[in-house]
Amino acid sequence: MTADLRGGEGEPVSWRDLEEGDMETPVIASEKVVRAIMAEEGLVARKTLEVRRKARYSSYRGELAERPANLPPREDGTHEFTAPEPGLLAVTDVSEFALDGFKAYLSPAIDCFDGWPVCWRLSLHPDKGLVAGMLGDLVDAVAPTAERPLVLHSDGGAVYMTGDWREACEAGHVARSMSRKARSPDNARCEGFFGTLKSDLFDGRDWSGVTFGEFSERLHDYIEWYRSKKLKKSLGWKTIRQRRVELGYAA
Repeated sequence: MTADLRGGEGEPVSWRDLEEGDMETPVIASEKVVRAIMAEEGLVARKTLEVRRKARYSSYRGELAERPANLPPREDGTHEFTAPEPGLLAVTDVSEFALDGFKAYLSPAIDCFDGWPVCWRLSLHPDKGLVAGMLGDLVDAVAPTAERPLVLHSDGGAVYMTGDWREACEAGHVARSMSRKARSPDNARCEGFFGTLKSDLFDGRDWSGVTFGEFSERLHDYIEWYRSKKLKKSLGWKTIRQRRVELGYAA
């Protein structure tokens, strides 16, 4: 809500200076002020409602092959999930959505330059076909080369341990990077995207009767909204697409 208040045309003004009845001018109001007003009005953010969480999905099946290097870490063990420009470093993972009578699995690629979802695939099965399709879309979108490869970081899931995945990455000039064993924070950038997505779109909603096709459409619409309309404080209260256009990058 803090971000939405800042949206709109023109320079935002302090909430103290807003004319009574003005519903158009962007407003600067701290999260503390917004929370206080919400409490007075009895408003509760949907994502703060009690959500019955099931066991977290894990694709780990043991050390099926030698792990590639864990490329983003700094010397102190923390991770450098940033990049100086698009198309240099991306993260990926698979997340599970338990719906009405079936489960859906999302495989996205998130550009570490600004959090842009480069591409994504959704499937009823968390198999190598899902991640292979995503990887093909990523290579088509970024067009890495031997001189300018793309580093793609993942966790140690079984789908990223296969020879097919390794060969597809090599063919597409994608340098593999993988989290250390039992270190989920190593892929925090992708986990953060999943957390935001589920808070904004999935948690606290009734998905009864929603088909796979309908869920796929809603998910696609959300990610497009995330890229083009969601204001991000880290980007100066701009959308990812807006900032990319301002910097002269294709969006």
